[in-house]
Amino acid sequence: MSLPTPDHDALAASHALQQRIADEIEQSGGQIAFSRFMELALYAPRLGYYSGGAAKLGAEGDFITAPEMTPLFGATVARVAAAIIAQSAPDIIEFGAGTGRLARDVLAALARQGVTINSYTIIELSGELRARQQANLADLPQVRWQDAMPAHFSGVVLANEVLDAMPVELVIRTRDGWRRQMVTIEDGAFAFVQAPLDAALHEQLVRQVPEHEQMIEGYVTELHPVGAGFMGSLAAMFAGGRGAAILFDYGFPAHEYYLDQRIGGTLMCHYRHHAHPDPFYLPGLQDITAHVDFTAMALAAQDAGLPVLAYMSQAAFLIGAGIGELLLENNPEDARRFLPQSRAVQKLVSPAEMGELFKVLVVGQAVTLPDALVQADRSHRL
Repeated sequence: MSLPTPDHDALAASHALQQRIADEIEQSGGQIAFSRFMELALYAPRLGYYSGGAAKLGAEGDFITAPEMTPLFGATVARVAAAIIAQSAPDIIEFGAGTGRLARDVLAALARQGVTINSYTIIELSGELRARQQANLADLPQVRWQDAMPAHFSGVVLANEVLDAMPVELVIRTRDGWRRQMVTIEDGAFAFVQAPLDAALHEQLVRQVPEHEQMIEGYVTELHPVGAGFMGSLAAMFAGGRGAAILFDYGFPAHEYYLDQRIGGTLMCHYRHHAHPDPFYLPGLQDITAHVDFTAMALAAQDAGLPVLAYMSQAAFLIGAGIGELLLENNPEDARRFLPQSRAVQKLVSPAEMGELFKVLVVGQAVTLPDALVQADRSHRL
């Protein structure tokens, strides 16, 4: 595996995090759950990927998200947000707001529609990204930052590529049944070792993975207790209120997630625009993600009392919400301005790009979605 070489300071930070993880492994009797390793690699104070200072987004980072491609993404989301706000409250929460681009584009589009927003709250775990957001959004008085979600809320919640960054459990099918992937140290390096599933993980495996008893030996997959817990927290927050959460991410429903050809799971790492499968490579300097099991997320919301309002591909959501109409507000004869926007929209909706791999799950309380999105709903396929 040939990947870009980090500079001296970045390498020193990764070594410090590796020592922190190694210390916890030793204090925990020689092994920790993979979910804990992933949590430390991404969120350990000052050293984790999201809590440290390295650039995450853009040409100098590790990935580019939909809001960075075109302001039409945020303008399209704003159309749906406006419909929800009309039935709830003029407040928005965004989890993991990246550079702040989605916040700016949504607020600008809502202002053009004549929708006044009382508050736009960003909940951001990354210190580097929060600093960029505060610099980029300093002129918008509605924007504020919080460290945790409120106890109660009415309005709109936005989360773009948030669920995939939540720590997952890894499980493997062995000749002795399903086992939990733990992280230990062998010959001075992190390595996997197996341990029995506890009762909670076994219950989630049975509920989440169809035909789990028929899977072949060596099959590895992810369980999503943290993501499921997040959906439960959304349910608690919306209890007694009105509004909806719109979650964009890459992933599959359960019947597409646990296929024979996905024997190694979906875990993937991103380092300087290079994708690779090794979660132990330079902890703290790379993103670690897993595709979202949207069936598991929908069930977690429903079990906690938060109805599923819609599930569909990103393409169906954006087209149904009018991204094509917004694109045509740009003059096609002005090629210098129109073509970059057209190419970005094509990437967002093309089945060969982000249109089908990325999905949209909408959960909410006491609101309805625009008719075009209701007609595009595929929640029966979850």
